[in-house]
Amino acid sequence: MNVASEFAACSEDEIKALLGGGTLSVYSVARPITADPPVDRSGLLATFKFASPAFSGDGSVSLAANPVPASSVGTPGFARACKADGTVVADFSAGPGPREIKFIEVSCSQGAPVKIIAFKFIAEGSWPERPDYYDAHPRPGFAMPLVP
Repeated sequence: MNVASEFAACSEDEIKALLGGGTLSVYSVARPITADPPVDRSGLLATFKFASPAFSGDGSVSLAANPVPASSVGTPGFARACKADGTVVADFSAGPGPREIKFIEVSCSQGAPVKIIAFKFIAEGSWPERPDYYDAHPRPGFAMPLVP
């Protein structure tokens, strides 16, 4: 989990409480290095709405609808969680492998259902991707750029 600087001092339980009634937007690849800048060059794949409260007493996520229809085609790379007022709270790793958010399918197809089957919190700094991929903007026909 990468927490926005505004909420960096919050505990995991406080972050869970902030997400009640908020949204979870799933994007393809190119996660920003922090949750502070806007998302660019990543396609929005699906948007989930958190129930209120967003997490039950046993720690499982509560969503208003699961599954939701995909809005475009792609492979999930990360998800951005926002409060009900749209304020960005945190970014979560998403997709197959050791990720915070797992889906029933590996990729999304427009209009097809996207279903979250697991949601867990991984402590800051243990994101499984390579650091040189953070904030990278791949372009077809060009090598993956390195981020200093």
